[in-house]
Amino acid sequence: MIALDILSWALMLIGAFFSIVGGIGIVRLPEFFSRLHGAGITDTMGAGAILLGLVFQVGLSLAAVKLIMILFFLLVTSPSSCHALARSAFTHGLKPVLDSSRRDGSSGTEV
Repeated sequence: MIALDILSWALMLIGAFFSIVGGIGIVRLPEFFSRLHGAGITDTMGAGAILLGLVFQVGLSLAAVKLIMILFFLLVTSPSSCHALARSAFTHGLKPVLDSSRRDGSSGTEV
């Protein structure tokens, strides 16, 4: 039982770490596509690890089944929605900034 508690708390702490790092990434990264990556980490890895840790906390019960169902839908919908947002932004003319020295998002050709 002690090992299960340690595993559960480790997963929840890992999830909290990824959530914090993803939140910082959303605020600090320079452009849309980079920020979208931070949001994807927060949803998938952060919430996913926390939910998995909660599954180990509650044991075999109806609550564990519900948590597993939430985890499944989260793992399917979060990467799909991030991909759809990125594809839509790219299709509508938003281009990624590839030059790392230009953090303001401009192309460097001012008039």
